[in-house]
Amino acid sequence: MPTAEATARAQSEIPAELERDPVFVAHEGGKTAMVATKPLVDRDDLARLYTPGVAKVSSAIAADPHLADAYTARRNTVAVVSDGTAVLGLGDIGPLAALPVMEGKAVLFKQFAGVDAVPLCIETGSVDEIVDAVARLAPSFGGINLEDISAPRCFDIEERLGRRLGIPVFHDDQHGTAIVVLAGLLNAARVLSRDLSSMRMVISGAGAAGVAIAKLLIAVGVEDLIVCDSRGILCRGRVDLTGHKLKLARATNPRRVQGSLADALAGADVFVGVSGGMVPETDIATMALQGIIFALANPNPEVHPEVAGRYAGVVATGRSDYPNQINNVLAFPGIFRGALDSGAADITEPMKLAAAHAIADLVDIPTPSEIVPCVFDVRVAPAVAEAVARHV
Repeated sequence: MPTAEATARAQSEIPAELERDPVFVAHEGGKTAMVATKPLVDRDDLARLYTPGVAKVSSAIAADPHLADAYTARRNTVAVVSDGTAVLGLGDIGPLAALPVMEGKAVLFKQFAGVDAVPLCIETGSVDEIVDAVARLAPSFGGINLEDISAPRCFDIEERLGRRLGIPVFHDDQHGTAIVVLAGLLNAARVLSRDLSSMRMVISGAGAAGVAIAKLLIAVGVEDLIVCDSRGILCRGRVDLTGHKLKLARATNPRRVQGSLADALAGADVFVGVSGGMVPETDIATMALQGIIFALANPNPEVHPEVAGRYAGVVATGRSDYPNQINNVLAFPGIFRGALDSGAADITEPMKLAAAHAIADLVDIPTPSEIVPCVFDVRVAPAVAEAVARHV
């Protein structure tokens, strides 16, 4: 616990306007704390929980490492790891400024799935350095949730940690977003009485979320898919493409469309924005009528919902003050709950697809204003966890 002197000194340095702001008041002292799960009230408790009793447990685990899942908190504990280089809506703000976000993520894990999560904000570095740092800490955790790490490094970090560790590694900015987007699209297609796989789709953004969304859409049979980055359409003729963007160009855009986002949108049925920046209404107006617009940039959607509503049959954003919020909290708590409970060594594509369908299925009769369940729907995490566990 901080000393009274240290607390008083810290409070004296806080600007008065922050002390009155309810958001800062809610964050005062942080949002997480360590809580003991066993009572410690007498010498017998001390002897069992610490020395000498703990030596028996440690010796047993040394002989059989699998016992750690039963006799430590490891199996219910996830590390939320970030270097603060791609914090949603804020960009590269560094590890210390990212800490409130990671604490918030830990609160969501606990509230929605009963998973204990530890924020680990680390100094940024090379892929090798980050992978090595996380891998060295991994024995304390049953899973690793990567968060707000810039692309394209995040792809290599997740892949290499997945190969190196025998526990689930999940980059939520990629897969959590993709899972909830797919769930929303499945129900949006139901609202419009359309076959999702036959629709022409455009994704604006070829970073972490855009790549993962594209992969899931391809997995469910979408064929006419175009992905755009800040320079335009990813296509086989672009000479500036490397790495994950080159792979995307080879796997998408079957009509070989070239040009800008505006060229991609002409006649499209679906627009998914995960890039930021405003898309002109004149470009949206060229889409097929009564389609789907998911403008997910926060806090400013790529297409204002009122504008999107003039052309699309179903509109979603990443914001909580509009209908159809595409929020990762619908996915990641249940995914880790299911993976931890089933002893999964990784999180596979079938698990992600199962999670998306589980989320979508919780909306019995989708409507234009309800294509995903509310984030406070207590059925969500258990349904996702069960779906994930079935595919281990």
